[in-house]
Amino acid sequence: MELLLIRHGQSEADILDVHEGRADFPLTEIGEEQAQKMAQFVREHYKPEIILASPLKRAKKTAGILQEAISCELIEEEDLMELHNGVLAGLPRKEAMIKYPLPKGGRPLHVPIPEGESELDFRLRVERIFHKIIHDYQQYGRIAVVSHGGFISNFFKAFLNLPINSEAIFYTGDTGMHLVEISERGRIIKFLNKQDHLV
Repeated sequence: MELLLIRHGQSEADILDVHEGRADFPLTEIGEEQAQKMAQFVREHYKPEIILASPLKRAKKTAGILQEAISCELIEEEDLMELHNGVLAGLPRKEAMIKYPLPKGGRPLHVPIPEGESELDFRLRVERIFHKIIHDYQQYGRIAVVSHGGFISNFFKAFLNLPINSEAIFYTGDTGMHLVEISERGRIIKFLNKQDHLV
């Protein structure tokens, strides 16, 4: 099984300097253009048999554009959503620093953002959907997963069996793609954050 992990295109939150997370901002015009270019590239080089997507607008639209180019089934999975950032969702970053400053030394892994989820909860959710994908969708040779930057970074920690307190961060740009394989040989990373379609 190959998993093609794709981040959504540019969203309105990306240019407003606000915390996004569960704030449900749509794609910008640029974001839709990025998604169109990604979809054409994927159709020509890494065509999936099925698409799984976060139901948040920015990811859902990106996945929809990919589906139109490929004509395969699209399934929304709630667990593919970005970190539930509670009171921070949609809040300007400068305002958030004043209203909800981080505790000295950072927020403990088990402590949730007010009205949101903790990093520990987030990692558990990512682990759950990762194992669900490799079990429930094992009949597919290649699956596209359209999600969010924070989710994808956590996905790689789960994929590589890294500890929850790992300081590793796996960056993904707008419509950046990562290809991994799960086989008898093990868990293989084929490429990270590919954005050739935007060049």
